[in-house]
Amino acid sequence: MAPETDAPTLLAPVARRSFLRYSSAGLALGGLYLAGCSKDDTTGPSGSGLIDVGTGDTGILNYAYALEQLEAAFYTQVVAGAYYTGTASAAEKAIFSDLKDHEIIHREFFKAAIATGRITDALMPDFSGIDFAQRTTAAGSAKMGVLNAAMAFEDLGVAAYNGAGRFISNVDYLTLAGKIVSVEARHAAVIRELMTTNTFVASDVVDTTTTGLEKSKRPQVVLATANNFLMAGSKLSANNFA
Repeated sequence: MAPETDAPTLLAPVARRSFLRYSSAGLALGGLYLAGCSKDDTTGPSGSGLIDVGTGDTGILNYAYALEQLEAAFYTQVVAGAYYTGTASAAEKAIFSDLKDHEIIHREFFKAAIATGRITDALMPDFSGIDFAQRTTAAGSAKMGVLNAAMAFEDLGVAAYNGAGRFISNVDYLTLAGKIVSVEARHAAVIRELMTTNTFVASDVVDTTTTGLEKSKRPQVVLATANNFLMAGSKLSANNFA
């Protein structure tokens, strides 16, 4: 799916809830395009049956692209689901609509910006463990509610960007990753606040005792979780980023 665009609206006043769409995400788009883009390539599955993201900066960009594909697919399904179309409040609908748009922008940004060696554009999600009709996980249910799943995706995304920075060589890419993770962190915070007030700095995602910094996870740890939401043939590895 291509990102929704409407050129005339870029000249009109921007609604407060849409600010991120035209600020941080837009800056990231512009910055990475300066690094150049060209025709795309795809990497094939490795001998393990997993799609490996590759090596170097391209590998990290592929890694981010894969995660953004997954998040965009999730929020696209959220806004088509029974919870969103039924019992979600107007405020929750506005939030999920914006999150969907942000993740589509991020996905399309990486798709356009990876010059060569890009992984598949058609990763297949597996959301069978998510109940898109439920706001939160129902008691005794084996499936996650929408907010619980959103929190899992957003917390994982922030930890992924934080953990990937050490592997980026190009300082321009590092700057841009920092801009995107700041948007993802806002996503994570608002979802946590919808779940439970005053949990956006909870100790499971922020070191609240010593550094005050967000926690990070290395690519292989992140993908061990992300692969639970990808179908066979779309599962990922990051063998070059230990």
